[in-house]
Amino acid sequence: MRSSDAKKILKKLKETFGPSDIDPGFEKKRFELVKTDRNDIILVDGEPLIFTIGDEPFLTVKGALVVKPEKRTVVVDAGATSFMAKGADVMRPGIVRADPDIETNDLVIVVEEAHDKALAIGRALIPGSEMVGDHGKAVKSIHRVGDSIWNVTP
Repeated sequence: MRSSDAKKILKKLKETFGPSDIDPGFEKKRFELVKTDRNDIILVDGEPLIFTIGDEPFLTVKGALVVKPEKRTVVVDAGATSFMAKGADVMRPGIVRADPDIETNDLVIVVEEAHDKALAIGRALIPGSEMVGDHGKAVKSIHRVGDSIWNVTP
């Protein structure tokens, strides 16, 4: 991948998460593009840390585990973890807290509460300010630990 393309991707990620969350050291790493039927995956020094949905670059679960961003996160309780591991969507009763700046259709990182580790990437179905509640779906799951994106190798 050309360095100019990598810089564009990093710029978009910095706009999404803030410049302090995207490590400046990323710019010195090797970026490789892996094309798939579903999403393009960007390997950063051989690890699938970024993927694209449409034209929008976003962190993979592995990328979120490395970067640990504060923004665009939805935190779920321990009861939701096993469902998330199987690819389930995120239901409002399992949500402990969510970034209030999340808007409907934003890509989000689903994080488990106990260890503060990313479990999945999804698309917000409702604003972050409305995610904690008694019933209904809040996040449509797109990518999770153990799926085909997680297992991409160079």
